[in-house]
Amino acid sequence: MQWRSIVVGLVVLRLTLSCVLWLAFGLGPNVSWGFNFPLNFNLHRIELFKEQDGATETVNSWSQRIHEHRDAQRKTSCASKDDSPTKTKSYLSLFEGERDEYDKRYSSFPDKLKTKMKGMAKDMFYFGYDNYMKYAFPEDELNPIDCEGRGPDVINPSNININDVLGNYSLTLIDTLDTLLVLGNVSEFHRAVKLVIDTVSFDKDSTVQVFEANIRILGSLISAHILLTDPKHPFGDVGLEDYDNELLHLAHDLAVRLLPAFENTGTGIPYPRVNLKSGVPPDSINETCTAGAGSLLVEFGILSRLIGDSTFEWVARRAVRALWNLRSNETGLLGNVVNIQTGQWVGKQSGLGAGMDSFYEYLLKSYILFGEKEDYWMFQASYESIQNHLRRGRESCNEGEGDPPLYVNVNMFNGRIMNTWIDSLQAFFPGLLVLNGDVEEAICLHAFYYAIWKRFGALPERYNWQLQAPDVLFYPLRPELVESTYLLYQATKNPFYLHVGMDILESLEKNAKVRCGYATLHHVVDKSKEDRMESFFLSETCKYLYLLFDDENPLHKSENKYIFTTEGHMVPIDERFREKQWSDVFPLEEAAQTARDTSDRLSSNTSNCERIPEERRYSLPLKSVYMRQIDHMVGLF
Repeated sequence: MQWRSIVVGLVVLRLTLSCVLWLAFGLGPNVSWGFNFPLNFNLHRIELFKEQDGATETVNSWSQRIHEHRDAQRKTSCASKDDSPTKTKSYLSLFEGERDEYDKRYSSFPDKLKTKMKGMAKDMFYFGYDNYMKYAFPEDELNPIDCEGRGPDVINPSNININDVLGNYSLTLIDTLDTLLVLGNVSEFHRAVKLVIDTVSFDKDSTVQVFEANIRILGSLISAHILLTDPKHPFGDVGLEDYDNELLHLAHDLAVRLLPAFENTGTGIPYPRVNLKSGVPPDSINETCTAGAGSLLVEFGILSRLIGDSTFEWVARRAVRALWNLRSNETGLLGNVVNIQTGQWVGKQSGLGAGMDSFYEYLLKSYILFGEKEDYWMFQASYESIQNHLRRGRESCNEGEGDPPLYVNVNMFNGRIMNTWIDSLQAFFPGLLVLNGDVEEAICLHAFYYAIWKRFGALPERYNWQLQAPDVLFYPLRPELVESTYLLYQATKNPFYLHVGMDILESLEKNAKVRCGYATLHHVVDKSKEDRMESFFLSETCKYLYLLFDDENPLHKSENKYIFTTEGHMVPIDERFREKQWSDVFPLEEAAQTARDTSDRLSSNTSNCERIPEERRYSLPLKSVYMRQIDHMVGLF
């Protein structure tokens, strides 16, 4: 009898364990994403809804590379109903429900509501800007809770969270210049330009991050200078009487002060920080991130072509090439932190978020601006590696079975997942996909970030997609999701994206507005705040929100094309930036030279928006079943 009791006990234990595993890794509500995670003990989701015992079990694992078994995956995900005599009901049927719920909410956006949202975005900008000018200028930032200005932390020089960005040079005013023109305020634009000319100097004992000074200060000065002097710009007669290229001179002066970062490095990759008065600090570290070192080419390249001095483009391009040559031979991926002296990867994580994001962005944008085919070749090769090793989920965004696309963080050398979080900076990637013509892929990835926003009313700095919870809880009013929303609306004209913008705008009004501006959310769940309003809130977040709802903006009506820098500054796509007064002073690597010589293999720089059929502009960009699936995966129901 004793052995029978043991057997019964083992059977009960096994059944209990199976039930627990089903709840943990199956489709139980609010327990699992419904994704198949690459767990160490190789468990797969239990297949539900088998119509008969003989049905063939299918596995659609996150960890399966999307391109590794493309043919096999196409057979399982895209086969017709007649291909198999035994049918398995898809787990997507869980999300079919009342499909028209999404259609009713998102399928239209009245003009009157659009006008209201445009006004709200404009009011949001001016509430932040006017209070900065009243309480903070000439300091760098506004503390919107205490209604005070903020400059560098001179008491604690090691506080790089502050000192990397704030250089005691009226950062917010400079960063906001072209936003004033987007809003049509020529008189305030002129006043702001005069204030910058009269009060700003870079001869300061401030140690700043090269990347931040480049994108926020140098980029804005160049953009404002072009808008003041280019008769083809879309904003009418905004020329300033007696303007004598002072903004361009300031940009040149700043760039010269950043140049020491490129000296005395074993690789040509720049130091991360410089002192604007004395150069690279003696205690400077030898490690920098890929985005920080490899996202200087747009601003430095435009400056070089405006003033006819190749130095700035040369050092920026040398840094990009140096990073590119350090990519993995196995995967083609780059890491996120590198030693500038040895070229050794200190951080081996490869992803699309912090430390990596704008490196890829600037490869494509540099090609669009300068026409250098080497840049496009590097972007295309990077994009292929990203698709091969970072992308998980079903092959098609809007068709087939399985989990929606997600880009994960992997080891650069073997493509294995390193963690289960993504960060809010990665929300820029749908916008870059639009720029590259991959609108369908952009639609799916954007929907994922929007679902996270709907759950929290903000994007947490890091979100754990396995735990359905934030890993890092703050939200500093970042613009990346708004930027991608704006670009997707421009590509599709689908009213869904106006609803997304309205949700974001109303969330910011509800959760971030304080006495003198808009404050960083310290905690996206309890909505506690930090007393800081970063300059990119006015430079990018408010700008993209306003443009989203302003179909009649001169920027949208202009015959000339513009592109936004990674800080949201407008620069024209102009033939003069495709001409240079110098020849390359060092050779390209062989593969890049081949790419340059075979220009017929490169696609032309034209819009691919027509990939979205006209009839789909009046329906959801993503099918209701997939939207519901994504909402479920972030815990919305």
